[in-house]
Amino acid sequence: MRLGDLVSNTPHVCGPDTTLLEAAVAMEGSDIGSLAVVEGRELVGLITERDIRRTVAEGIDPGSTVSSIMSGEPDTFDPDLDVWDAAAWIAESSYRHLPVMDDDGSLLGVVSIRDLLKALVDTV
Repeated sequence: MRLGDLVSNTPHVCGPDTTLLEAAVAMEGSDIGSLAVVEGRELVGLITERDIRRTVAEGIDPGSTVSSIMSGEPDTFDPDLDVWDAAAWIAESSYRHLPVMDDDGSLLGVVSIRDLLKALVDTV
C-alpha cells in the first residue's frame, strides 16, 4: 500500500492568516489533527492540534494567526512511498502528519499517524 492510497479527495487546508481559534474549530469539526497551511497553491506549513494545545498552555491569543506558530516548510512525501517506509520514518522523527505531494507540487492530502496505523493493521 502507498501513501497516496490514504489521502482523501480534498485536503484540509487553511491560509496563513487563519486564526488559531478558526483552525481549532475546523479541526474539531472535521475530526482531524492538522491543517495544511497554503498560500495560493504552495504548501507553506502545517498547524497541528499539538501546536494549538501548546499555544493555549502558553497563553497565546487565540486570535493570533496560524503563521505565527505553524511548522514552516514541512517535509513532504511522495504518494508512491510505501506505508511501511513512511511508518519507519515516523518512528525515527517527531512528526505525526505527513503532507503528500504529487510530482507537480500539488498537495494531495496529509496522512496522519492514525491513518498510517490503520493502513498497517489492515495489511497484516
